Amino acid sequence: MRDTLNKLDNKFFGMLSLPSTAMGFALCVQISALSWILNTKFGFDMEKVSYVWLAGPIAGIVGQVIVGIISDDAWFWGGRRKPFVIIGGTIAALMILALPNIGVISSALGFEGVFAVAMTVALTLDLAINVSYNPARSIIADTTPEGADRTKGFTFMQTVSGFFGVCAYLISAFLGNDLLIYVGVILVFVFSILPWFYIKEPRELDQPLEGEIDVDVKQNETDLPEFIKICLAHSFTWIGVQIMFINTFFYSKVEIMGYGVEESLSPELNDAIGFKVGIAFAILNTVGFILPTAVLKPISEKIGRVKTHRLAIAIMAIGYALLAFYGNTQTSLFIFMAVVGIGWAAVVSLPFAIMSETVNQSKMGLYMGLFNLSVVIPQIIASLLGGFLQEQDDKSMIFVVAAICLGISALLWFLVREQSSSFQSAAKSE
Repeated sequence: MRDTLNKLDNKFFGMLSLPSTAMGFALCVQISALSWILNTKFGFDMEKVSYVWLAGPIAGIVGQVIVGIISDDAWFWGGRRKPFVIIGGTIAALMILALPNIGVISSALGFEGVFAVAMTVALTLDLAINVSYNPARSIIADTTPEGADRTKGFTFMQTVSGFFGVCAYLISAFLGNDLLIYVGVILVFVFSILPWFYIKEPRELDQPLEGEIDVDVKQNETDLPEFIKICLAHSFTWIGVQIMFINTFFYSKVEIMGYGVEESLSPELNDAIGFKVGIAFAILNTVGFILPTAVLKPISEKIGRVKTHRLAIAIMAIGYALLAFYGNTQTSLFIFMAVVGIGWAAVVSLPFAIMSETVNQSKMGLYMGLFNLSVVIPQIIASLLGGFLQEQDDKSMIFVVAAICLGISALLWFLVREQSSSFQSAAKSE
């Protein structure tokens, strides 16, 4: 049963959002700084950078599923999700601190090159994020009833997480990645610890939560075919998204600034490229954190979450196509990133609510871990495409591939049906 402190008010939803916000901010630091550091400080090309990015998803395949299974049944430090968020958040903060010191660590260990250390840091950082992300999302499903309140939990999470994500990219653009890294160390650690002074986890996961709209909604069964369809549709989304995260720095360097991938540039020019990328991702995340609560939730209450998500993914595919054909100026990059942000707002909020109502509620950690395979396997695929994309003289191919993946995803979402009848009744009753 939900503890009496866990009232469904904005303060509660805000605190509930902080664990995911911590991991989201760590990911933003990784997106902003990892490719930038590896290319500008160590001269890694697109293929080598992609291989470093590959380390994390490989860790996620094992880490999220195992942690999900354990967290469903474990109970220590006063919670089942809490210990993993605290441990993972602490390790993530330490690995963020290691990012600008890869060369120092490599020298201290006596390595001639930095590739092995870069892989290790990236692997540990991503593993820490993966260890924490699943429990951070599962706690939302654990402490909210199915229907409109759960949708609010996930959309509220994205509003808070997205706001801090925007702050991360603005810090990167205007103040530099070095400062962003140190801000990230503090914020990731604090946000991984603070919420647990206010959130009380339910001891039993298979009990209907107070305020449940329809107790007949399946609590202890899993609609496996529907779960698989959701994972398949979501996986194509993430191939395109990860291609964007890994390669936007290189797209900006080659197509907008006119330099070669491996060309060595002055610190001023590297900062100029970093500024463009930082602003582009800030725009993406501004749209991403405003829309879930303000726009996507009201629309989903009228037409359903699946239809809303499908529409947003189709718009994201269009945004990538526009980037591919018309995104070779700073202004067009910023404008079309805003279009892509419409889909991004849905990607980071709606699928978790949709998926959570197809599975056994007492095994939410397990299924969150399995669902994450639809993120990490596509990340591996996107990383392995680094060599192919490097061979293309026209780097707009980055967004051509992304557009195709998002188009396939939008079509696959037609196979997914709306899960919760209680959601519609809850929306109408509000």
